[in-house]
Amino acid sequence: MLKINIRFVPLAVLAIMALTFFSGCYQERMRNDGPKQTVMEEVSDTASLPAALHYSLNYNFVVRADSLSLLRQRPEEYLNGMTTDSVSVFRGNHLVVADICVIPTDTIDSLWVKVARDQETIGWIHDSSLLPAVVPDDPISQFILIFSDIHLLIFLIVISIISVAYLMRTIFRRNAKIVHFNDIPSFYPMLLALTVAFSATLYSSIQMFAPDMWQNFYFHPTLNPFGLPIIISVFIMAVWAILIVAIAAVDVVFKELPFGDAMLYLCGLAGVCAVNYIVFSITTLYFAGYLLLAAYLFFALRLYFRGSYYTCLCGNCGARMRSRGRCPECGAMNE
Repeated sequence: MLKINIRFVPLAVLAIMALTFFSGCYQERMRNDGPKQTVMEEVSDTASLPAALHYSLNYNFVVRADSLSLLRQRPEEYLNGMTTDSVSVFRGNHLVVADICVIPTDTIDSLWVKVARDQETIGWIHDSSLLPAVVPDDPISQFILIFSDIHLLIFLIVISIISVAYLMRTIFRRNAKIVHFNDIPSFYPMLLALTVAFSATLYSSIQMFAPDMWQNFYFHPTLNPFGLPIIISVFIMAVWAILIVAIAAVDVVFKELPFGDAMLYLCGLAGVCAVNYIVFSITTLYFAGYLLLAAYLFFALRLYFRGSYYTCLCGNCGARMRSRGRCPECGAMNE
């Protein structure tokens, strides 16, 4: 019979939370025709289109809409009122970019893209109609898109707030261990919460100050932090740091607490991380997140050094002590 180490259950939960929280992007930015029209005005020839659009010939998409209609004839024939025919592709179909052209006389969208499912199913479509209906054929991009849905984000926020409120009530009523306030003598839980707060602040900063850079990452994602623009590289390293610190935090919590208390502590820690993500990712959009992050860093470190930082061990029983002197556990004097 297959046995599962129970310690890895909360670790898996924390890992999923980390990927969930920091893989989202606001697709409304990609669908906005205004910025794209500005880009098109700056493009002087079709050779520079791939760099401006973040995708190029032979780029692969997957249809996520129920269906997508493609124009079989050249776009010029359609714009001149000639008789045309269309072909449809459906959800889950894989498409490849076969051609890209600019038609300045098109008042709806000057950019047309030719995509093909196979040799028989091929046609043209406006770029503005294509992008909302497809997703790059990459698991990271697809993961980003899933958690960029605004309705899902609102649902996650509501569920997180309700869960955290219930957990905090239970923890304080039982006087159980909780990160920051009644913490265990370990640096890792606090470090995890701080890393989540920093990553959320950085994520929102990218959305505000470098949306085009994040859009390019969406079309060409990687979990390798090297070779990326510095701000994206730092963000990816922060996400990896969350997973690594989470492993250390789960391990030390099970060593410090009984199983039931450890599970409650980890649930509380996950709740604090969820609140940190929500608060810092939203407040940073209004520039208050930077001051809040500095205050939170000071607050967390101050509580840690005042309540959970130990520098000595009792020579008799091994209990942790803040300084030399009489052991609070066994009463032995430590000089």
